[in-house]
Amino acid sequence: MNDRKYTLEDFLRYAAEESPERIAVFFREKVITYKQLDEMASQFASGLLKLGVERGDRVGLYMPNYPEWIVAFFGIARMGGIVVPMNTRYKTKEVDYIMNNSEATCLVMTSEFLNIDYVKILDSLRGKIPNLRKVVVLGDEKSEGMDFFGDVLRLGEDYQKDEELDQIRSSVDPDDVVFILYTSGTTGEPKGAMLTNLNISKNAQQIADVMNQDVNDVTLIVVPFFHCFGCVIGITACVSASSGMVPMPSFDAEEALNYMDMFNISIVHGVPTMFINYLEVLKKRDFDLHSFRTGVMAGAPCPVEVMKGASNKMGANIVIAYGLTEASPVITMTQLDDSLMDRVETVGKALPEQEVRIVDDDHKELPRGETGELAVRGYNVMKGYFKKPEATKEAIDEDGWLYSGDLAVMDERGYVKIVGRKKDMYISGGFNVYPREIEEFLHSITAVENVSVLGVPDPKFGEVGLAVIKKVEGKTISEEEVLNYCKVNLANFKVPKYIWFVDEYPMTSSGKIQKFKLRDMALEKFNLK
Repeated sequence: MNDRKYTLEDFLRYAAEESPERIAVFFREKVITYKQLDEMASQFASGLLKLGVERGDRVGLYMPNYPEWIVAFFGIARMGGIVVPMNTRYKTKEVDYIMNNSEATCLVMTSEFLNIDYVKILDSLRGKIPNLRKVVVLGDEKSEGMDFFGDVLRLGEDYQKDEELDQIRSSVDPDDVVFILYTSGTTGEPKGAMLTNLNISKNAQQIADVMNQDVNDVTLIVVPFFHCFGCVIGITACVSASSGMVPMPSFDAEEALNYMDMFNISIVHGVPTMFINYLEVLKKRDFDLHSFRTGVMAGAPCPVEVMKGASNKMGANIVIAYGLTEASPVITMTQLDDSLMDRVETVGKALPEQEVRIVDDDHKELPRGETGELAVRGYNVMKGYFKKPEATKEAIDEDGWLYSGDLAVMDERGYVKIVGRKKDMYISGGFNVYPREIEEFLHSITAVENVSVLGVPDPKFGEVGLAVIKKVEGKTISEEEVLNYCKVNLANFKVPKYIWFVDEYPMTSSGKIQKFKLRDMALEKFNLK
């Protein structure tokens, strides 16, 4: 590893040189070796340059877990572009915001997925994204002015003669920003976390090291590529270890178990909900899971029974990871030899070359055992939020400490327990949801006078949204109308599950809604305790 630079370019090149015939990607009937993946990434990089995409340009990546996502990811990085991954559930409003805020000049997308017509969405935004010059489409349908993915690959077939690409490849630096991943903010406006080659590559390698991941492993990646979980813990960790990958575009527990059997899967990542679903299927039928040995569970607290089930029913030694997008993402992990209690009651200890401390409201370090906000400093901290210097200053102080917004306790061994959130946020199916964003959106309905969105417990997704709405006097609107408006305009994980119309809210003396009282009332009303 000492002869390698921490860049995505170098990680893929190294894997192709060391293990050229190792199958990198298994996808349905398709297999791609590391040598082929490296060549395809170079073709795509050269093709983009010939289309007029330039070094430093932001390039949106709007497709599910397909092999072409991986090709585009490394190809964009190889030609000096910056990947802007986009949630496949995003609709028009969200695509409009991210493409314009990132000033993206190119978008690489699928034509449709899960009944979402991506081409139609882009057509509806024509003329509204001034920087967008090129759209590359994977699929059978495209509109005027768009290019097919395969045509871009063919455009770059002579990449070995592309002098511009050679010059860029030799000058890519670990500190170059390579990823802008948008994370919703408490202000309701998503912020683009700028992650560098070093952030992503070193974090991925350390995650792989914790799992003892190597060339013999095959990883099932059901968590989405557009999230750090899928892209860093999944794709990049695999490439760092020259492991095989089996991507799944959408999660289905029974199909995933079939894949584990079929491909001799040894590593499986997921949020606790996914493992709960695996265990439910395993109650009904058996699968050969002899190869399954480990994986990362993250995104929500892990119930003891789920961890026991993963060990006893699936034969796997699952590790727990904690992190956030702004930290590339993993800050702490449990170890393979940790006790069951450490793996369900803590999120482990800091990865190498990261400092973690627990601080009070004045950012003063607290003694071990006391509750405060978790802060981290190290190679993994983002460069900042794109075009948001003030938000960056709020998140990262002058000494380089990133403040997580999560409340935690650290014991004498350095093991961390997450006990709550300072942020007004809930996690639904592994996705962060910020109530302020949903509230601002619902305020655009003329019949809504006021609204308060809460996260409430849900057996399937961990938490879901509950919107408490006060209607404008004299106006009418139904629960169904509110939900339909949300479903058309928002990603599905942001759509509230419950709508509750009220005449008044519990208020503070200063006129603010008392969310903790409102939540107690909502839990009782909907019998969610």
